[in-house]
Amino acid sequence: MSMTRRTILAASAATLAAPALVRAQGTQPIRIGEINSYTTLPAFTVPYRNGWQLRVEQINAAGGILGRPLEVVWRDDAGRPQDAVRLAGELLDNERVDILGGTFFSHVGLAVADFALQRKRLFVASEPLTDAIVWDKGNRYTFRLRPSTYMQAAMLVEEAAKLPAKRWVTVSPNYEYGQSAVKWFKQLLMAKRPDVEFVAEQWPALGRIDAGATVQALAQARPEAIYNVTFGPDLTNFVRQGNTRGLFERRSVVSLLTGEPEYLDPLADETPEGWVVTGYPWEQINTPEHTAFRDAYRARFNDYPRLGTVVGYDMITAIAEAIRKAGTTDNEKVIEALRGLPFNSPFGPVVFRALDHQATLGAYVGKTALRNNRGVMVDWRYADGANYLPSDDEVRRMRPQGA
Repeated sequence: MSMTRRTILAASAATLAAPALVRAQGTQPIRIGEINSYTTLPAFTVPYRNGWQLRVEQINAAGGILGRPLEVVWRDDAGRPQDAVRLAGELLDNERVDILGGTFFSHVGLAVADFALQRKRLFVASEPLTDAIVWDKGNRYTFRLRPSTYMQAAMLVEEAAKLPAKRWVTVSPNYEYGQSAVKWFKQLLMAKRPDVEFVAEQWPALGRIDAGATVQALAQARPEAIYNVTFGPDLTNFVRQGNTRGLFERRSVVSLLTGEPEYLDPLADETPEGWVVTGYPWEQINTPEHTAFRDAYRARFNDYPRLGTVVGYDMITAIAEAIRKAGTTDNEKVIEALRGLPFNSPFGPVVFRALDHQATLGAYVGKTALRNNRGVMVDWRYADGANYLPSDDEVRRMRPQGA
């Protein structure tokens, strides 16, 4: 699946044309301003866009919210925080959106969260995983949907602690997401297993991994286990070099996000088997809510959902439910409605915690395997996000007072 900048601009122009038609029909839409890294990481953000588009269409077909249709006005930040902040301002000031949502990369999400604080406007961060966005840099105006680096690290540590390995190495992109993911994994694993030691770290630049040198450096540390946080093309390059050089032989690997189809599918028959991962086994989840979601997505896009699809879908669901509960699009009233808000995801019930504005959306934890020359998740379970958060007292110590 690919998306060119020309495609994005054309679709964006079509989006901008929609309000005139709606207003001509005498109904003022509720406008959500959405910002994301569409051209930087289309493997995730394009299915994500399809997910929110599907949910908007479903809600509007059922009569909208408060008798008004939903409309999303979206922009591409190209993975640059300064562009995301500029676009957020344009969406508020020129497009007059009611709510801001989106972002993918953690440093981009943090920049928009700070902007939301300055402007005192609601921002629902759909994808960025940094813990800072709801804890040490949390604010009244920012809510986060996906399970954070802490939450997913805690899910993986539960499995990693069972491994006999004592000597660990880590490899992670050198920016906020990667730094946070490594920090929490080390801290949580060492709390469960005081006999564990971390003997080496590799911090490749995001999108510019020298996979051969990285693999060589990790092998020289003679680890018994590896914690991997790379994703996207960096992951593909790392796996290819690791397979070629035998890095993964007789070693345990625990890997954040790798079971998501966005990152597992490109590995194809190169998928290493037996890695402990978080991910999304979309074809194997047959709960009523997920089956309905998967069937609707296939009918609309003639494709299967990715993890990003669920995130985009849930972002719109949560915003719509908050507006419905508030009975208005008033900024402060919608914020109050979001605090403690329950809503239904294809993964099951979710709550936006009032304490820190973190949603309890979970993730699937399992192992990688090869089936018909493609990577899949096996032996998986759903880890409810509510069970993988620090205590309320710990959160209060991390989060600014009054945020």
